[in-house]
Amino acid sequence: MAILRSKPINGKTLFFTTSPRTPFKVLPEIKLLVNKMEGEVWNPETQRKFYQLLVDNDFFEGAASKTPALSARDRINRIPKALGLITLPIIGYSDAGREFVESENNKEEILLRQLLKFQLPSPYHPLGKSAIDYNVKPYLEILRLIYDLDGLAFDELQIFGMQLVNYTRYEKIIAKIKDFRAKKEAYKGEYKEFKQQIFYTETREIYSDEIATGHIKTRESKTTSVNDFLDKKIRNLRDYSDAVVRHLRTTGIINATVIGKTLSIAPERKKDVEYLLSTVAREPVFISDLDSYQKYLYDPTLPSLLTDDKAKIIEKLSVEFRLAPAPDLSLNQLKDLLKTKIEERRSQRIAAKVKDIKDYKLYNDIESVFNTMNSSYEPSLFFEWNTWRAMTMLNGGDIKANLKFDDEGNPMNTALGNMADIVCNYGDFDVTVEVTMAKGALQFKMEGEPVPRHIGQLKKKTNKPTYCFFVAPTINPATIAHFYTLYISNIAMYGGKCCIIPLTLETFRKMLKAAVDAKQKPNPSDIKKLFDASKRYAKECLINEGTENDWYNKITETAINWLSA
Repeated sequence: MAILRSKPINGKTLFFTTSPRTPFKVLPEIKLLVNKMEGEVWNPETQRKFYQLLVDNDFFEGAASKTPALSARDRINRIPKALGLITLPIIGYSDAGREFVESENNKEEILLRQLLKFQLPSPYHPLGKSAIDYNVKPYLEILRLIYDLDGLAFDELQIFGMQLVNYTRYEKIIAKIKDFRAKKEAYKGEYKEFKQQIFYTETREIYSDEIATGHIKTRESKTTSVNDFLDKKIRNLRDYSDAVVRHLRTTGIINATVIGKTLSIAPERKKDVEYLLSTVAREPVFISDLDSYQKYLYDPTLPSLLTDDKAKIIEKLSVEFRLAPAPDLSLNQLKDLLKTKIEERRSQRIAAKVKDIKDYKLYNDIESVFNTMNSSYEPSLFFEWNTWRAMTMLNGGDIKANLKFDDEGNPMNTALGNMADIVCNYGDFDVTVEVTMAKGALQFKMEGEPVPRHIGQLKKKTNKPTYCFFVAPTINPATIAHFYTLYISNIAMYGGKCCIIPLTLETFRKMLKAAVDAKQKPNPSDIKKLFDASKRYAKECLINEGTENDWYNKITETAINWLSA
């Protein structure tokens, strides 16, 4: 049976899968696919069936689709298929996919191998009639740029890195980046304008043929002007750059500065990267040989990593941890030992940062991140991480973020579905914190329903009163109405009445400022009083025939002045 091919390549720049936001979010979806449909043929009928299974599951963050077959293909034919995690058209796990799903400690390592095998072209991504000379393993070459340039600015990745469609152009791209760095020194006060000018110049050159012939329509819409056409292409390049950063960050092999302006090799992974760059072939393989390509792609042992070498692991344990492991340990035992030591070091680094946060030493940094997070490669990630830091600073309790942290204690990925973003244990009561960048009606659809469910789950687990802060740049009226209704509705699924305080980011930041300025720093009882006031206001509004807006305005004013007394 013939393989289901992706659409032929007809572009002129690198491209990466932009959805889901992080590769680990495919885990519950491919588990669902194989557990429910293994052995079936992937076709429009089974695609519609799978999408309905997704909609019916709690972990799914999307919504019903008018084109369920297409939506299913978008979710499965991209990361799961392209990275060789599943087999199609007969649905099943590949060997690499099964290890990815079942592994407890080495998901990042398995993902790294699969990213390094992604190539253009391949039997999955054949060249179209208008494609230029693609000949590249994109993740490998982006990693090489970061290493060789001793760090890569995110702007440089967007403007120049995405042009690396053939590894033989590598030196030309390096030269362009170095020239860009030299010239920008003269534009220190006007960097934004300089960057935009260069971005337009480079994009105009890439698409000069389309512009010259007037073929400036895009798939999404008809484009009537050259500038509109270039703007859309620039947005695409930014989206693809976001994606490659998120994917490489998920492996833990690169770091990003707090707002994602600069990428660098994680210090502890420098030797790993040097090994990869010197051993992994740059030339795409088996371009026209589907069987050989799949055998290569599905193999969970390829390519070889530094951690496959016992001597290298022993050396790493000795140099970084001053540890001499027992000589009779197997390779897997050595890997487990290394993983344990890395986790211990990560925990120590996070604990040191938490101490500084609780001592209010990082307030200015927290404020700075709130100011700049929208320009990061993943605003939702830094919003969630920074809100965790802010809640930690507000004192008291054990504040846990459902984030994945890198070896430096910086955020790598947002929380997976079906769990609160942040959980605050204050002893006698708990507070969940949910954050979202969504606005408008989409805000409620994306975040509104999981919020009370998370409260109910935690109440059932701890048998303690549980409350929630919901923080967003703006609060949609539908969200206010829904949360107000939950105050006065006794719903068994959510553990009874739900106490959720919606806060704009501006209000939340005013609460932080009040804590910094207060002579006596807040404690858990101050947080509890805020939720008690919110419940009281909801009851008063119900008795006095007030509206959800009356309740929201009163609790917002109280939150802003929460430490005035």
